[in-house]
Amino acid sequence: MTSPLDAPSTAVAQPEAVLQGIGRKAIEGRSLGQIAWARLKRDKLAIAGGVVVILLIAMALLAPLLTKITGGSPTEFNQDLIDPTFSKPKGDGIFAGFSWDHPLGVEPRSGRDVFSRILYGAQISLLIGFLATAVSVVLGTVAGVIAGYFGGWVDTFLSRTMDVFLAFPLLLFALALAGVIPDSAFGLSGNSLRVAVLVFIIGFFNWPYIGRIIRGQTLALREREFVDAARSLGASGRWVIFRELLPNLFAPILVYSTLMIPTNILFEAALSFLGVGIRPPTPSWGKMLADAVPFYSVAPMYMVVPGLAIFITVMAFNLLGDGLRDALDPRAR
Repeated sequence: MTSPLDAPSTAVAQPEAVLQGIGRKAIEGRSLGQIAWARLKRDKLAIAGGVVVILLIAMALLAPLLTKITGGSPTEFNQDLIDPTFSKPKGDGIFAGFSWDHPLGVEPRSGRDVFSRILYGAQISLLIGFLATAVSVVLGTVAGVIAGYFGGWVDTFLSRTMDVFLAFPLLLFALALAGVIPDSAFGLSGNSLRVAVLVFIIGFFNWPYIGRIIRGQTLALREREFVDAARSLGASGRWVIFRELLPNLFAPILVYSTLMIPTNILFEAALSFLGVGIRPPTPSWGKMLADAVPFYSVAPMYMVVPGLAIFITVMAFNLLGDGLRDALDPRAR
């Protein structure tokens, strides 16, 4: 007698099941970038920060067009809008001077349009922030990878060099150096020279911060199995650095870059506030804050507007940087 378990199976797939499987898509794998993007999309604050950053960059690039639409000018004086007695915008209340032609009001004493000056000030802040960060990232990445990979006396020399740079009182050094800049040097003059000097000061003296982070990451990565495998196959040090280490360092470099940009923007605003940054009449958020100090009691919005511009910019970059860190390295949360 044959048991039911030994009997040959005569089960046939039902036509409905076959038809349901025909239209289904094959399972597809996802790259690390797609996985990180899926995590980032779930972080609403990071997405909001990224949207604000994109809008700020777009507004800075389109500043000439936007000011032409509103009719404002960052350097045009409108003395007819200023009360000659108190040197403040005409009108009552904290929104005195606000109009369709001047949506963010006008400056006390000069009557220049605040909206256009905020847009052109964004160009200066973002330009210095991005360029100084690029200088710091390039120098810090090169020094950190070399120190972490080769070790020995190379690591000792570069690490002590980082310590020397970190010992500099950066703000005092920037004040001293920016205050003695001549009117022209190195083929540059005016604010072009000052932008170059600010980028040099901020970028060149900030590279040890990211250099230490990259060195620590490199020390951990060089002991991993894929690096040992590349060495066992005869890969040179250059191959290991460029093809094995740097791709795995992309995430921390990107995250730290987004966190350095707002710091550099704040540093530029601080130097302009202290009078050693961008020279007038070129707009700068820090200089606008400095000019607003004598009028904070009669025209408070003139101080609030550039302060909000700095606050929103720094907050947006920080939210984006935190979201990128969580998306690219969820284990660090």
